[in-house]
Amino acid sequence: MTYYTGLIAAVPTANKDAYLEHAKGSWPIFKSLGAVRMIEGWGVDVQKGKVTDLIDAVQAKDDETVVYSWIEWPDKATSDSAWGQMMSGEAGQDMPEMPFDGSRMIFGGFEPVYEKGSPDGAGYIQGFLLAAPEAKKDAYLKMADDAWSMFLEGGCLGTSENWGVDVPRGEKTDMYRATKAEDGEVVLFSWTLWPDRAACDKAAAQMMADTEGQEMPEMPFDGMRMMWGGFEKIMDSNEL
Repeated sequence: MTYYTGLIAAVPTANKDAYLEHAKGSWPIFKSLGAVRMIEGWGVDVQKGKVTDLIDAVQAKDDETVVYSWIEWPDKATSDSAWGQMMSGEAGQDMPEMPFDGSRMIFGGFEPVYEKGSPDGAGYIQGFLLAAPEAKKDAYLKMADDAWSMFLEGGCLGTSENWGVDVPRGEKTDMYRATKAEDGEVVLFSWTLWPDRAACDKAAAQMMADTEGQEMPEMPFDGMRMMWGGFEKIMDSNEL
């Protein structure tokens, strides 16, 4: 079963080129360990929220940009083996130096529970991070399916809802703290994919207009703690 490592970090804006080179240099190592695909998104529309946001999630400074990325694996076992080798073997020693503060990077392992479309052809990513009650998983999947119909009509190329199954605690930051997750809640790392930012913004405006004045359905999670941002896709290993 497909499995994702989801990662969010704060990178000095001046280090964008160095970050891209780091990602490109890391990919052959991940590929040799069994990874299927790697996608990197550079924040271009990441805003502060009232309760949570991606900026605070990684303690980003004024001169830093939030990046949102994932590595696709054929299954969790391959991912676990790869990270084990990264931590203890020569594979980790071969990784290029990170041009950002890795201690503030947040990450986790996720199983896709709802997927439509494909990253192929996408130039823009809307990335989401949230916490949902484990007991409301079915209701969450129903909501995701209803939302996909609207996204697809608006020109969305794909979506992926990914359920946290191996989300570690961190010393400085982690995805639990970022989402203010409560007991019984699971972290989700999810995205929608668009041809470009203009298409995404146009679809969002149209959906707002279409639902204006309507009573919104109850969400099966605390939407005030959901955070999201818009990211320019700067690397797709399938395009290298």
